[in-house]
Amino acid sequence: MSTSDAASTGAAAAARTPFDLPDVSGLVVGVLGGTGPQGRGLAYRLAKAGQRVIIGSRSAERAEAAATELGLGVEGADNAGTAARSDVVIVAVPWEGHAELLASLRAELAGKIVVDCVNPLGFDKQGAYALKPEEGSAAQQAEALLPDSRVTAAFHHLSAVLLEDREVEEIDIDVLVLGEERAATDVVQALANRIPGMRGVFAGRLRNAHQVESLVANLISVNRRYKAHAGLRITDV
Repeated sequence: MSTSDAASTGAAAAARTPFDLPDVSGLVVGVLGGTGPQGRGLAYRLAKAGQRVIIGSRSAERAEAAATELGLGVEGADNAGTAARSDVVIVAVPWEGHAELLASLRAELAGKIVVDCVNPLGFDKQGAYALKPEEGSAAQQAEALLPDSRVTAAFHHLSAVLLEDREVEEIDIDVLVLGEERAATDVVQALANRIPGMRGVFAGRLRNAHQVESLVANLISVNRRYKAHAGLRITDV
């Protein structure tokens, strides 16, 4: 590389800002657990924004029925088919089945950007409370189970009620995105940005995912007290 080429490359790198995100409009997004409220809501919002979306379920027939109900070109398949056909895969399954599902899809998810949005929570008479997985968080469990995938964490603090409400045009919220690889977190931020009102904000590495997942217990308490669908906004960014 010549001196002038090196200078140009260095200048381009220096000019890049955290707000320079890739074009993700051509990516296929799969949603594991896409027939549940959160997964179905995310599939609807992304498809409405123009993304090609496949929703997955243990039953291909159930996924296909849910996809037909959603419309917007959404497709349905079993979980393995969804993972294999997608570029980015959102994990929106119940915590209880998280490890088993991901372990079974290790081959299909190899090389894919995996977006874990699972919140390990328990519930008792006092309300919701955070659970602490052995690996540290749901996202870190995913990272351990999927060593050949590009694991990120995002979309934890979204109200499924708002996501599924077709009369709600914008989802007023910041999405905290965590991960080890900037290229992967940039893609997830860009996907969040496609949904009107939503913004993806980088929030650290996966070792910080536990407190992000746990905060959902606090938001549930807020929602119960104030009869709301609370979310988060990050100031000064």
